[in-house]
This record gives sequence, C-alpha cells and structure tokens, in this order.
Amino acid sequence: MQTQQTPTEGKQDSKQDAPAPETPFFEPSGKKRKKRRRVIAAAAVAVLAVVLIALRLAGGGKSQGPQTSYVLDTVSRRDITVVVSGSAALEPADSYVVNALVGGEILSADFEEGDVVEKDQLLYQIDTDDVENSIERSRLSVERAQMSYDQALDGREDLVIEANESGVVVDLMVEEGDSISVGQTIASIRDSATMTLCLPFPSDDAAGFYIGQAASVTLDSTFETLTGTVTEIAPVDEVLAGNIMVRNVTIEVQNPGGIAPQSMASAMVGTAACTQSAAFEYQAEAAVTAAAAGTVGALLVQEGDEVAKNQAILRLESDSLDDSIRSAELSLRDAQLSLQSAVDQLDNYSITSPIAGTIVEKNYKQGDKIDSGSGLSSLCTIFDLSYLTLTLNVDELDVSKIEVGQEVDVTAEAVEGQSYRGVVTKVNINGTTMGGVTSYPVTIRIDETGGLLPGMNVDVEIRVQSESGVLAVPVSAVERGNRVLVRSESAGENAGTALGEDGLPIGYEYREVTLGINDDDYIQITGGLEEGESIAYAAYESNSLLEQMMGLMSGAAGGGPAGGGAPAGGGAPAGAPPDGEGGR
Repeated sequence: MQTQQTPTEGKQDSKQDAPAPETPFFEPSGKKRKKRRRVIAAAAVAVLAVVLIALRLAGGGKSQGPQTSYVLDTVSRRDITVVVSGSAALEPADSYVVNALVGGEILSADFEEGDVVEKDQLLYQIDTDDVENSIERSRLSVERAQMSYDQALDGREDLVIEANESGVVVDLMVEEGDSISVGQTIASIRDSATMTLCLPFPSDDAAGFYIGQAASVTLDSTFETLTGTVTEIAPVDEVLAGNIMVRNVTIEVQNPGGIAPQSMASAMVGTAACTQSAAFEYQAEAAVTAAAAGTVGALLVQEGDEVAKNQAILRLESDSLDDSIRSAELSLRDAQLSLQSAVDQLDNYSITSPIAGTIVEKNYKQGDKIDSGSGLSSLCTIFDLSYLTLTLNVDELDVSKIEVGQEVDVTAEAVEGQSYRGVVTKVNINGTTMGGVTSYPVTIRIDETGGLLPGMNVDVEIRVQSESGVLAVPVSAVERGNRVLVRSESAGENAGTALGEDGLPIGYEYREVTLGINDDDYIQITGGLEEGESIAYAAYESNSLLEQMMGLMSGAAGGGPAGGGAPAGGGAPAGAPPDGEGGR
C-alpha cells in the first residue's frame, strides 16, 4: 500500500564548473516506501550500471556529463488532494454459514441459491421423531423423581411428632437425645375434662332420641345429678336378659373433678330411664407413637401440659433422612435439566436464517439425511449484500492521516469505467508487523455497489486532505532548502533563453518558499511566491548508457524523473540542443 505522492529526485548540471542544483529538502508525504520487488529490480539495474561504467573507464572511454535543460512555468492556483491508496478484496456486509447441530432427514428446504431471505425465516425442517421420544422419556423421569422427592419430604414431616388427641400429657416417656425407632410410644394423652357413659335404654324409647338431646345423669355413689348430652345412638338393638330389647346411647358429661373411670352412674333422657348403670370412661385416651426414626432434638411439652389435637409435642433429628431428601432433590433437578435439554434441542430441528441476506450456496435439499456423527454440517451460506466492505492495510506512516468519515474513491478492473464512493468506518489500532513494517487495518464501507461482488479486487484512494484554489508549483520545481528558481525583477527580455555561467537560466535566481500539502505532481506554496510569477526547474536529457540504465532503474522503482513536459507558453526549454541535434 503506497501513498500517492512522488518525492522529487536530485538534478545535475551539465557543466562541471557550475554548482549542481540541489534536491528539494522537503519530503512529500506520499510514496515513502516502494514495493520491495521494485527496490530489488532497481538495485539490480544499478549494479549493472556500475559494471558498465567500470568497463567503459577500463577501456579508456570518456564519459560525458548530462546536459541539463530547464522547463519554464508560472505560479498558478490549483486544487490539491492528498490521498492514501491501496488495493483490497471486497467482502459482504455480513456473512453466515448455517450449520446443522443435529442429524436426521430434511423434511423441507423451500429456498434456492440466489433467493433473498429474511431474518428468522425458516430454511430447513428436520424430522423430530427421535427428539420427541426423548422428551417423553425425560418427562416420565421427572415425574418419578418428583414422587421420590415428595416422599422424602413426607419423611421430614414425620420428624415432628404431634398429639393425636386433645387432652393432657399424662406420661412423657422420652428425653432429649434419646434415639427413637419407628412405632415407639413416646407419650400418653388423656382428655379427663369430659366423661362418657354408654347406657342401655329401652328400644322403643331410644328410637325417639336424637343427637344433642339433654340428659340427666345421676352418680350412684353420691346420687349427685349432672347434666349430659346425647352424642351417639346405636343403630341396632340388643337383647338383654329377660328378652328385654335395648339400644345403647352414649352421653357426655363435663367432669366436675371427682369423676373417675370406675365411677358408676345412670341417666334419664326426657321421661325415659336407662335399664341399668354403667361406668364412666374418659372421652379420649391415646398413646402417641413415632412415625419416623431419629434422635429427640427438642421436647416441646412437659407432663401435665394440656395439648390440642395435632399440636407438636417433640421434634426428631435424622441425618440419614436429610441425606435422602437431598439425594431426592438432586435427582429431581437432574431429571428436570434433562427434560429442558431435550426440549431446547427441539429448536435445533427448525433451522432459521440468522440474518437477512441472499443465499449464495445451498449444500442440502429436501430428502437429504444429515449424519449426526459427522460433526457440524454446513447446510448453506448467506451473504448480506445491503452494502460491501473492505479492509485496507495502511502503512504506519500514513495511518495517522486516516479518520472515520473520510471519503474514499473505489475502482475495480472487473467493472470498467465505473467508480464508486466509500467511507471510512473504522481505524483499527491493532497493527500487524511484517518485515519490520507495521500496517493497520482500515475498514471502508460502500453503499452503492452496482456491478460489484464480494471477492472482487478493488483499488481505493482515501482523501486524507484537500485544498482548493491554492498557489502551487510542480513538485520538481522545489529544490533542497525549499528553494525555487524565480525570474528576478531585473531580468531582461532574454531571461530564460539560455544558461548563464552559473549553469542557471539567465535572469532567474533562487528564492526560499514556504510549503504546504502536495500530491503526485504539485505542491502548495504558502509563502514566498505570488500568483503569475515565472519559475524554472531542471529537466533531464539522457546522453549516456549510464543514464539509460538509470532510466531503467527509475522505471523499475515505479516512476521516472519528475518535471518533464513543455515549458509554459509552448516555448523551448532553456539550454535545449538545436533542432536536429541529438541529446548525447
């Protein structure tokens, strides 16, 4: 990649006693590095030239110096544009290779190469029978794991032992730290506040009783009368001695404090009296047993405490049960993940376009079978051709001139007579060094791409600086020390028609100037010259084999001596040989 700016080459005077014009001091900001193959070719030609000179000198030949002529020109205004140029291959705005992640038969592929597709448009549908079976198996595994986990949690609930009846804890048979086995009795609960009597009544009378009916209970020992309530009436009759038909009726009585299970009593319901007395019973008396094994971690009640039904009375601890619950939880989670993975995999069987673009390659069609064992299969390739891009590697000496937004001129040999407009979209500072030279990738975008295709090689020129209507002179007119030969104010009419004793055109003298930007041919003058002033600069005429070889070398290096051309106004160059004479 070269910057299109040509350095001015040195000049020699044809007379040995005249001072040789000096090479311009400035270094144009253009082609600072030539391609290596040109340098190699130039070096080879230079070596050949040295050999030829040596042979000529050895043979007694006499070399003649070059005859210098001068081109006359005028300081004028021009437009100067500095560019950085190079070549690169075009790429699409985006590209994507669609790969298959699963195997199976392709059921549909309703598109062809050249078709334009939208983002998320369905491209391929692959048979899903296998994955659907896998999903069903995974669902069953989740259900089984959930059941195991629920059972494990139920076991944790069994570690909290509850009262199975309301009443008073009359016996607590364990202490904290005791080991408990399944079915072991740990406490006894009794409800002594309410006593029950189960008394036989004549069947005819009992048939008219109802639940909740008031009853009068008389204690046999003290003949004390208490109020009771009918809570149960037997559905069938019984036959007592003497063929008396009776029906058992249960009556509840609030214990005033002196009634014990051995106390006897009789009762009347309305006007009907029981046929015989019966002993009181506690309304509830139950043994509490452990439903799970473990160690007593905490006693929540003490003997004599009154408890309600389902109230917790102690809590067990069990490391083995905790481990079982954790294991069941992990098994459930693993089954759920397997199911989710199978469901997610189902999406891989419907392959959609990841980008909007054009199908440039289709490798599989409907009916083809994708082998899941062969790794990723490239199904098709999509290019986004809404615009094209290219990456230009810019030399380290030029990259500081490049900025995002700069305009770029693009041409392609494949599209003759057509030029395109691009813009710099990115300047990457991650450079690459090869052979001691570092270059930086610059991304360029081209929106109007008619006739261009990805992969085409194009030439680009980035406009890094531009000035309009500035004073300018040919690059060859500026010599070392930033000097220019300018016609003096005292010059006569014969100025520039011949060379003086100093080897310079008559009537011309050096003047120091201030320089600005330059392109391949012209350089801006910001001070020291005025528009319309006459200038002169040296032009070469080859007069020896050596100069011919130097011309070859210059051509191999990519450019000839600058400043050639006719003088301004069509006049002959100062110092030119007469018509009909050779330049040698």
